[in-house]
Amino acid sequence: MRSTEPVTLFGRHVRLEPMHAEHESGLQEAAADGELWTLRVTSVPEPEQTALYIANALMGRQDGTMLPFVVRSNATGRVVGSTRYHDIVANVDRVEIGYTWYAKSVQRTAVNTECKLLLLTHAFETLGCAVVGLRTDNFNFASQRAIKRLGAKKDGVIRHHFRRRDGTVRDTVMYSILAGEWPEVKAQLQWRLERPR
Repeated sequence: MRSTEPVTLFGRHVRLEPMHAEHESGLQEAAADGELWTLRVTSVPEPEQTALYIANALMGRQDGTMLPFVVRSNATGRVVGSTRYHDIVANVDRVEIGYTWYAKSVQRTAVNTECKLLLLTHAFETLGCAVVGLRTDNFNFASQRAIKRLGAKKDGVIRHHFRRRDGTVRDTVMYSILAGEWPEVKAQLQWRLERPR
């Protein structure tokens, strides 16, 4: 697997830009669209925690375990969310996609489909990944449905895995896409972007 260096990924609807400290106000505005930090099953930072959220993501980039992005709308030029590669394990050619959230106004649009297409294409076709993982909270049913729509296969559930911000401990539902499955997954994502809405 090639090294995960910061890169901008360009799509028709969005572009994924390497996260920087200068994105703080844009991420705050995106999270305020729907007050996303109030959702129990997401990792969206509260407004006053956004700088720390970015700093932690950049520390992950520095130590080679993460590659964080902000999601910018091509139509408006505004930051509309965040996503990243994480749990990068180069010696087995594996990355995971996660920490993904979008402003409420762009949810259930082409944004998520195109972001996943961009990230998966880069992972499989540029980085040379053998597998890309995705994970979510056991009570985040919308995220589970979205991951399944990608064509990812459910690997299982890690019980009592991660502490939520409210102090409860979640089970984590794990999914993955193998390199051999990528051509079919890619065709499906491209079809979903092109089909009439």
